[in-house]
Amino acid sequence: MVYRRFLCIKDAVACINDKVDLIAVILSISLPQTTRGTDYVCKLKIIDESHPEIPVHVFAQEIDHLPFVAAVGDIIHLSRVVMRIYEGDVYAIFNKRFSSFALYDGKDVENFQPYQVLLRYEARKHDAMIIAGLRKWLASSHVIDEPNFSLLKEINEVGLVNLVCKVLHICKTTDDKWMAFIWDGTDVPPISIYKKPEDEEHNPLPLHFKPLPSSGDVLHTFPTVGTILRLIFDVECMPYILQLLKVRQWFKLFCVECKVHEGLWYGVFTSYSKIQDIPNVDILILERQCNYDCRSLGNLDRMPSWSFPWPSKITEVNCNAPFATLMDVLTCQKVRKKFRCVIRFVAVIPWRVEDFRSSDGVYRVKFTLEDPTARIHAYSYAEDGEKFFNGLSTGGLKRKLNELLGIPNSDDDGQEEIEGGARNPPWVQCCLKSHSIKRRRWIFDTKLVG
Repeated sequence: MVYRRFLCIKDAVACINDKVDLIAVILSISLPQTTRGTDYVCKLKIIDESHPEIPVHVFAQEIDHLPFVAAVGDIIHLSRVVMRIYEGDVYAIFNKRFSSFALYDGKDVENFQPYQVLLRYEARKHDAMIIAGLRKWLASSHVIDEPNFSLLKEINEVGLVNLVCKVLHICKTTDDKWMAFIWDGTDVPPISIYKKPEDEEHNPLPLHFKPLPSSGDVLHTFPTVGTILRLIFDVECMPYILQLLKVRQWFKLFCVECKVHEGLWYGVFTSYSKIQDIPNVDILILERQCNYDCRSLGNLDRMPSWSFPWPSKITEVNCNAPFATLMDVLTCQKVRKKFRCVIRFVAVIPWRVEDFRSSDGVYRVKFTLEDPTARIHAYSYAEDGEKFFNGLSTGGLKRKLNELLGIPNSDDDGQEEIEGGARNPPWVQCCLKSHSIKRRRWIFDTKLVG
């Protein structure tokens, strides 16, 4: 087998079964997979000025010996890869026994130190000149097509999406899958509820798609404005992913599958998804951080973005406190605190208004409330319940409860409920008081408007 030191891709594709050295731009990289044996493999696509892209199959005995590419557009120096052909398509094979590689930043014009190397790699004097030439060509060409990235607020249907998000926390779920909490400072759209309200007592809506971190120390580091999306990793190569992911850093996430569970958005990272590091000075990060800074400082900006220009007038509140999110409520460390929130009422126990009062005539009602940041339970109790239900008759209270829960009606008078219809509860104001030790919240200074 002949070993040819450095070749451009155009010349290398003619050297079938020879070992060659290549320096090229990375167009894409797959997630690692296990081979039929005990090895790992990942696939790259590379390009240079001389030739269209070719695949490279990288084999390694340890997952740490695979390339951890920081960004598409970075440069790779492949040493002693073997050129092969299959059904007319030429590709390169990285052999775990004798091949090596080095990875370089594709944009930094002054740095010629690789950010990852394999132990066998040996740099050469003229490598810097070739890398500089590739960087110059890359900057003036359009070979790297940047896809469109969506904000969480722009998710409008189940399907694939590209995101730029900050990783807030990584943990394992109760079913032993890895999950990341990701965030970009915006509010996911509200989802219609299809569960019947009368089923709540025996089959309640979940408060979370997956539980919040059990550690309060972690929870209190979370931002309180903007949706925190759960991202489930449905892949085999988690050691590789965990080495790429870093908490409190931003990443580009490609082809994430967005799904809905019981009215809650979540994401799935599959074998078709990709992850890419992103520098803190990237304009995509700066835009998201700037938007969040404005929201976190303003009063009205803490309202759900989907409630503008103003919440429904189904409720009235007698509270002048600044607006707060339900994540503000969850993370509050004061023993007692009062909040003014804009939320949706998505469930109630008991369901029949005739059962709202206990045998001694006291209101005892549990509601499930949600906003883009969280779902919680809140209670309408005793005198605060008297105020909330505002002396409405049984019939009036039934109609108002249907309106509050977003139950569609079959006629203009709102008398007849549509069986099995999707519920879209309106955004309303609600005042809450919390007790952090008891971990309970009560509705107060709020009334239904008849």
